[in-house]
Amino acid sequence: MKVCSARPGSEVIRLWCEQCAVGRSVPGRWAAVNRGGGAGSVHMCRSLFALCSVMKCVSVSVSVLLPLLLLLLCYRPTDGVQLTDLRLNSSAVVSVDVSAVIRRVEQRFLSVTIDASLAADEKFMFLLSSPKIRTLARALTPAFLRFGGTRQDFMVFTPQRPQQNSGSTAEQSCDKLELPSWLEDRLKKEWTQQQVNLMREDLQRKYRRMKFTEYTVDLLHSFTNCSGMDLIFGLNALLRTADNTWNSSNARSLLQYCESRQYRMAWELGNEPNSYEKKAGIRVDGYQLGQDFTRLRKMMSESKFYHEAGLYGPDVGQPRDHRTDILEGFLQSGADAVDACTWHHYYVNGRDTSLEDFLDPEVLDTLALKTKEVLEKVKLLSPGKPVWLGETSSAYGGGAVGLSDTFVAGFMWLDKLGLAARLGLDVVMRQVFVGSGSYHLVDENLDPLPDYWLSVLYKRLVGPEVLKIESFSSFARSKRVRLYLHCANKKSYRSGAVTLMSMNLSGKPARVSVPALVSSSSTVEAFVLQSDQPGEEGLYSRSVTLNGDVLKMVDDRTLPDLRGRRLPPAEHLQLPAYSLAFFVVTDARAAGCL
Repeated sequence: MKVCSARPGSEVIRLWCEQCAVGRSVPGRWAAVNRGGGAGSVHMCRSLFALCSVMKCVSVSVSVLLPLLLLLLCYRPTDGVQLTDLRLNSSAVVSVDVSAVIRRVEQRFLSVTIDASLAADEKFMFLLSSPKIRTLARALTPAFLRFGGTRQDFMVFTPQRPQQNSGSTAEQSCDKLELPSWLEDRLKKEWTQQQVNLMREDLQRKYRRMKFTEYTVDLLHSFTNCSGMDLIFGLNALLRTADNTWNSSNARSLLQYCESRQYRMAWELGNEPNSYEKKAGIRVDGYQLGQDFTRLRKMMSESKFYHEAGLYGPDVGQPRDHRTDILEGFLQSGADAVDACTWHHYYVNGRDTSLEDFLDPEVLDTLALKTKEVLEKVKLLSPGKPVWLGETSSAYGGGAVGLSDTFVAGFMWLDKLGLAARLGLDVVMRQVFVGSGSYHLVDENLDPLPDYWLSVLYKRLVGPEVLKIESFSSFARSKRVRLYLHCANKKSYRSGAVTLMSMNLSGKPARVSVPALVSSSSTVEAFVLQSDQPGEEGLYSRSVTLNGDVLKMVDDRTLPDLRGRRLPPAEHLQLPAYSLAFFVVTDARAAGCL
């Protein structure tokens, strides 16, 4: 009989032959084959395609061919970590080494931002006094809170009252500074129209000068002080003199006010200087920018209160066409002025992206390419200088409406956290915690979105110590199942525990076998995040479930219990379709985590 004839027992072979033939003959169809089983299925298809091609003209018994097929389908290596697709039974070996830490990130690795656009109309800064928003922020500590963005370079400090009567102080009770519920509701309604106005400015690239008073600074400091975050305030770098050097007089006035109030904070200067010409018609090269930072550092050193405060920059945009001109010039003249070198990264343009981009491993991997370019430049010109992602999210231009604020955004976010730590970035600042755009963690009604809950789980479960996990097989190269390994957070688990961060970008479930860590005697806690709706449509949802339960606040001051589910004894871990998961092996006794 022919191999692909419809005789009993040959149906499986016929389907495999057809799928592989289509995948091989039609450009782009290998990706379709991959969705079920990754690149390992491509390798298997190639073998089967060759087998089918030979058999087309040869009469062979199914009883002869089936053992060969089963051997291909059922072969499993015995060491390392196995990733097994439940539909195609493809497997791959992933090596783990928990004997030593390969990298250690900052305790405030996952940090957040508030965009300066919130102060475009100063009354909206009072939203930061909401008990609900403070409760949500407190769950993300320890963390930096960076106040900055495009509009920081159009902000001018304009004091309104004498310093001796300047309102709130660092010592005031947080309870006394809470926003009344009636005012919160009013501001939330008015914020809807304000976002439209801000979006219009962004599209037209016409930014007006923004005056801000002591209230903005008071409210920011109160928010970070009462939530436990560490404030980084972005200064305006587009205040220039006739010879195009930075005019520091307004910044000096602001520092003097903050010092009079004893506000502990760190500083930045400017936002994405590579775009100054487009948004303001002013060109500032990297070398001049470095000199501006040196001037700011000198001004800080003359302050009794801020002489040891942090200074970070230059907050350049990501490298384009492999060019890092501004960063290079800055490091030549200003590297010694900053405590960390900051840059920004976004995967896609929010105005023309798609659901497929958010699930595309090749899109996710662009972070590695950009990061390596920045790290190489910093290592060459300022060895040992920490490098931070000073602003980052899924899509630039305010995010992608209906994507950046939904469940699917979690794949970009968790992968960025895992990959950034492994590559050597010390801090990752998520744009934004709350405010303008659609890439926020907390929406316009001050309700937490899926990426917020993902961030809280990361904070509770993942420690700063990065462990080695490495894939070798063709299946792993599909990268639709992505894994990162850290020591578990020692505030939540005893020493020696590890946390496996896992994500399945495929519409089919996968099975992860970890013989080096997980056996029938291991204790594993699972925290599996899925959309509250099934299938691909669920990726657009703004709600998320943890182990099957929808996550939402109990009330404005209380988060739900985020409990893991203890898994029954097993040799493998289940990873559902389109899921994000943290598996904590509490009794791993990892030497690198003791």
